Amino acid sequence: MEIFSKILIGIVAIEHLYIMYFEMFAWETIGKKTFKTLPAELFTPTKGLAANQGLYNGFLAAGLIWSFCITDLIWQKNIATFFLSCVIIAGIYGAISASKKIFFTQAMPAIIAMIVLLLSH
Repeated sequence: MEIFSKILIGIVAIEHLYIMYFEMFAWETIGKKTFKTLPAELFTPTKGLAANQGLYNGFLAAGLIWSFCITDLIWQKNIATFFLSCVIIAGIYGAISASKKIFFTQAMPAIIAMIVLLLSH
């Protein structure tokens, strides 16, 4: 169960690294394909805002990856729990404020990872 927990945490971290990449470096290409409801002319002027959001997603991924480097099992779980909680809260807020799809693409994987994490220790 512990290995499964780490795999799920890793998947959530990889997802946020991908989000960081496209928001920071590919907003005008991948962003347009991802957020089809936004008018195409908004991507260039919002590039800086998206990059800032991407940076925060990178911090979430870094925190989850950091949890793998902690040898004390209690602190490893605490750090993973904190960063998964941040992802869950961000996903819920995104679902409320932007698109319900965000709940399923961001919050749900983190919720599943959190449940497995809490059951594994």
